[in-house]
Amino acid sequence: MGIKTALPAAELGLYSLVLSGALAYAGQGLLEASQDGAQRKAFRESVRPGWEYIGRKMDVADFEWVMWFSSFRNVILFTLSGHVLFAKLCTMVAPQLRAWMYAVYGALAVVGTMGPWYLLLLLGHCVGHYVASLLGQPWLCLGLSMASLASFKLDPLISWQNGFVTGTFDLQEVLFQGGSGFTVLRCASFALESCAHPDRRYSLADLLKYNFYLPFFFFGPIMTFDRFHAQVSQVEPVRREGELWQIRVQAGLSVAAIIAVDIFFHFFYILTIPSDLKFASRLPDSALAALAYSNLVYDWVKAAVLFGVVNTVARLDHLDPPQPPKCITALYIFAETHFDRGINDWLCKYVYDHIGGEHSEVIPELAASVATFAVTTLWLGPCDIVYLWSLLNCFGLNFELWVQKLAEREPLAQMEASLSEQMSRRVRGIFGAMNFWAIIMYNLVSLNSLEFTELVARRLLVSGFPQTTLAILFVTYCGVQLVKERERTLALEEEQNQDKLKPE
Repeated sequence: MGIKTALPAAELGLYSLVLSGALAYAGQGLLEASQDGAQRKAFRESVRPGWEYIGRKMDVADFEWVMWFSSFRNVILFTLSGHVLFAKLCTMVAPQLRAWMYAVYGALAVVGTMGPWYLLLLLGHCVGHYVASLLGQPWLCLGLSMASLASFKLDPLISWQNGFVTGTFDLQEVLFQGGSGFTVLRCASFALESCAHPDRRYSLADLLKYNFYLPFFFFGPIMTFDRFHAQVSQVEPVRREGELWQIRVQAGLSVAAIIAVDIFFHFFYILTIPSDLKFASRLPDSALAALAYSNLVYDWVKAAVLFGVVNTVARLDHLDPPQPPKCITALYIFAETHFDRGINDWLCKYVYDHIGGEHSEVIPELAASVATFAVTTLWLGPCDIVYLWSLLNCFGLNFELWVQKLAEREPLAQMEASLSEQMSRRVRGIFGAMNFWAIIMYNLVSLNSLEFTELVARRLLVSGFPQTTLAILFVTYCGVQLVKERERTLALEEEQNQDKLKPE
């Protein structure tokens, strides 16, 4: 779907104008709806006093976000600051021991947060995977990992293992699921890399240093073991020129994003409105579409902030962690859709690419995507909504390949060949616009609710047809073409940089 041909500047300018006007119009409707609903009885639990000096209330429907930046803010800052401080001291005094320092500090933080019995529980899973890795059978290691993951997702084992946590607190369930789930994925990566490289003879200590690296422990992102081990084993790590400046910029962007979200939630109640379907059904079509779109954008911002903060600490430790996920606004194909780049890389390396190969054949691609979404379903926790989400996204991923294969056959291939390159890009942009909304609807199911997704689909595709449907598709088409133009520009810049690096 990558067309390198540029469109006329006037055409791109028109697309920018249309997109800006549509977003402003839809945003105005969403702002008015937020103001009108602020006093509703159904909003009382999740819309609470915020900036009282200007009379604004705040959307606090996201429990995790509120906890991160209110009651647990100081704990997070203190813990990560301690990690940075001790890491710096160890790097200066005994750089060869810095990986051990990371693991010891992380283990102590886990004990202080979740209790010693929870640490012993995770150590048991680590030892089990280490023993399995000694047998050198990848299928056995992956099977053990799936069984371990299931034990943290399904009753009665999940209830039994949850009893190892000391005390009760607001984020206990989130930290339990995060620490346990990521531990299993890290153990799986260690075991599979050990099977793939038996000559390297990784030890149990290598696994513990990998698993208990605190910045990645509870919320990720996950680095595959081979990458982490290679980077953390450098005795005298050296920073690239300008890297510290990039780290400062990343930290500044994370702070700016947190402030921006705080401001946004004082004016737009995008998480609370969908919970009141009676009120949401009265929104204009444009505002309803903006509400659905903004829910996915917020989930991306939330992931970007979380990974931005964690990655800042990791880069201070001389690591190169996975980057934040690609912005939902720039996604118009299922093959690039993910909300966690680390888990996406893990799935691609050990499941998706391993089964699907080059992803150019229908049957292997179907098998690879089914296996990948089966693992993802287990990771998220099996339930009806997750089953539906996995089914829809698995279908979307395969449908793209089916359409691509169909377009390569006659007479469609001949029809496209008869078009100019600019017209071919425009035609593909139309399909990209439809795909964009398929991505939104398929993921809205899990990020919000099935009932709200049904409301949006009914309004935009049934009662709003054809005016609303075509208007929103045209606006989306404009956005897709602008994204394509940005991708084309970046690709050209990368080619020019590579040409400069080639020897004369």
